[in-house]
Amino acid sequence: MSAPLTSQQVGGKQTTEPMNVLSRRALNRATLARQLLLRRHALSAGDAIIQLVGLQAQTPHSWYLGLWTRLEGFTPDEVVTLLAERQVVRIALMRSTIHLVTADDCLALRPLVQPVIERSTNGAFGQRLAGLDRTELAAAGRALLEVQPLTFSELGRRLAERWPDHDPAALAQAVRAALPLIQVPPRGLWGRSGPIAHTTAEAWLGRPLDAAPSVEPMVLRYLGAFGSASVRDVQTWSGLTRLREVVERLRPQLVTFRDEHGVELFDLPEAPRPDPDTPAPPRFLYDFDNLLLSHADRSRVVTEAYRQQAFPPDGPMPSIVLVDGFTHGTWAIRREGQGATLVIQPFTPLTDAQAETLAEEGVRLLAFAAVTARQRDVQILPPNASVV
Repeated sequence: MSAPLTSQQVGGKQTTEPMNVLSRRALNRATLARQLLLRRHALSAGDAIIQLVGLQAQTPHSWYLGLWTRLEGFTPDEVVTLLAERQVVRIALMRSTIHLVTADDCLALRPLVQPVIERSTNGAFGQRLAGLDRTELAAAGRALLEVQPLTFSELGRRLAERWPDHDPAALAQAVRAALPLIQVPPRGLWGRSGPIAHTTAEAWLGRPLDAAPSVEPMVLRYLGAFGSASVRDVQTWSGLTRLREVVERLRPQLVTFRDEHGVELFDLPEAPRPDPDTPAPPRFLYDFDNLLLSHADRSRVVTEAYRQQAFPPDGPMPSIVLVDGFTHGTWAIRREGQGATLVIQPFTPLTDAQAETLAEEGVRLLAFAAVTARQRDVQILPPNASVV
């Protein structure tokens, strides 16, 4: 596609160079590169979590697969150690959803997304919190949670002793919105379980939140992990609104493109933008992989065949197979007795070569996710077949 002649700014200088158009496939490859999905990388889990600006992690364990599919030689023990040593945490952040992030990112990002979490909570529980002094409630919640981690059910019951006329669940959620609450281990440790208990980030990490957070570094981090991207894309990922003026302030240090529909895209000058024909190996995404959730226009990864599946908007979310970098089917592990079968349901037919490489990757997936199974098998169903 030809590039329209458009003035733009690069490095703070106005130019009359053509504003390049990035095709859907070019955006796909750029995003896969940032997301560590064009090849497995020899990174530590901690470095990968930093590059990805965290992993969405509201499930206890499925997000471990998000690191396995991106990193060479990944073992769950690496993240278990990081969680146990409080170097990474699980906390509500972008879009008011639980993310796995480093301790530093927890303290820097939580103040920035505070309005998102408050907005979400007020929408769901605002009427049940009418008349409450939210500052007093937050202080009471902090006093309880910093003595010992509590589940929201336990927290709500204790708060209701002081505010008996209010719904305990709403009281607990108001504290969740007001305070940065960590889900403490053993919840989230691979192969283990535990109550969904919380304490404050300050108590868990022994440090305060960033007192002067800046949204500009967060936007730059997003572009490094998900770009090239539009302003609406950044807003979709973060849950924040009115980011146009933030991006405009950053424009002198960014490069700009257009997508095939003419939408302006922003990016870091040195960020990878591979050739659109770069091979993309098959990948198994976990159910809440941020690759599928972090753009207003998800067509850089999501196909029409995916949309036609009419997955329920409120979940549960399916685990997705990428073929040639795009959504091509779902997968699930079916366990019977001492066996485990990886069942792959394509949306559209696979070529013989695609099926072969997908099955090979499936064998590796089972070796990771079903390590105790004595028998492992990969089953690729015909498109639109019923799963028994």
